[in-house]
Amino acid sequence: MRIRSKKSPLRLCPESAVSLTTLRSIGSHIVATHLVWRSTALVRTSLLLCLITPVAVAQQETATVAVNRSELPDAPSAVLDQQNLTELAPFTEGSASVFGVVLDTSGAAVPGARVSLARPDRSKLQTVTSGANGEFAFPKLAPGSYILVIEAKDFAPFTSSGFVLAAQQAFEVPRITLSVATAVTDVTVRPTEVIAAEQIRAEEKQRVIGIVPNFYTSYIYDAAPLTTKQKFALASRDTFDPTSFIGIAIGAGIQQANNNFSGYGQGAAGYAKRYGALFANGRSSDFLSHAVFPSLFHQDPRYYYQGSGSFNSRLRHAASFAVVTRSDSGRTVPNYSYLLGDLSSAALSNLYYPSTDRGAGLTFTNFAIGVGGRVGSTVILEFFSKRFTTHVRGSGKPPAPDDGKPSTQRSQ
Repeated sequence: MRIRSKKSPLRLCPESAVSLTTLRSIGSHIVATHLVWRSTALVRTSLLLCLITPVAVAQQETATVAVNRSELPDAPSAVLDQQNLTELAPFTEGSASVFGVVLDTSGAAVPGARVSLARPDRSKLQTVTSGANGEFAFPKLAPGSYILVIEAKDFAPFTSSGFVLAAQQAFEVPRITLSVATAVTDVTVRPTEVIAAEQIRAEEKQRVIGIVPNFYTSYIYDAAPLTTKQKFALASRDTFDPTSFIGIAIGAGIQQANNNFSGYGQGAAGYAKRYGALFANGRSSDFLSHAVFPSLFHQDPRYYYQGSGSFNSRLRHAASFAVVTRSDSGRTVPNYSYLLGDLSSAALSNLYYPSTDRGAGLTFTNFAIGVGGRVGSTVILEFFSKRFTTHVRGSGKPPAPDDGKPSTQRSQ
């Protein structure tokens, strides 16, 4: 079903009637005003978006940086002074350099010296060797504080004062002079008595062909002097050595066979008396000449092997020992110890030899025999015994220049 509407005609009152032209004008103004407002709103919106977008981006970047920094809380500041840079950074190449020359006190170059570049705390960085003219150089160094440490054979170590390098600086080290190293010698001082005791122990091992004692020969020409106690101890050790009793037994047998000192008779009793007389002679002579009188006169009872020089000088040295000897202070003095000791021993022999053999003749005969035996024994000691003696320490007197040797040059 179609419904039709009836159009009512528009009716206007005469007093409010508006012309169609006026309405059209008003409508056009309203439309224009609306368009202007919309355009203005659009422009404002665009400007606002232009302002908001950079700010948002900047805030996003700031937030990113903050997040990154929060992840690295211990990162150092980008701004460091020169001192902190030197302490934190290890040795790196740079544009600075150091050079110089190593000399000795005379001004001569020192080649082959070890020159080390180091930090002030002595931590070494580089080491080079000085050239033929003592020169050295360290290129491509980073700015900072340094010292030089120099070492060379036969010279004392040298450490320079500290210096600071700037970027691109070529620093010449002031004059470096090495002084000659001072020799350090450790000297152990021991009492003379201790040294003498060691030498006596060595001498007590000296035996001809490993059997006959050779205790009273010193092959150390500057041996330490003996104390009184040591003189008596050495005399006891020598005179009561088992080989001494063997020698006495052989000597008594020879006298028995030749019927020397016939007052002693023959047989076992005669042999025992001869044995006792020889034993008394030897013991009294040893103690008097090796201990008693050497202690009283402060003389050394030992024979000092010379071993160098001409044959004549060695012969004179050996033969003269019966009449001259060395004092405890090292001077050459008359051998009172041996002369008086031998003479006293000969005088004491009058107490136990047969009455028919006693008297001055017996005394001086025994004295002469003792001196002659002394000379003969020292000559043998000087020229023959050393090669047959065991445990010899030392080689006698050091040879003097051209001593006993023919000169190959003559002064003009």
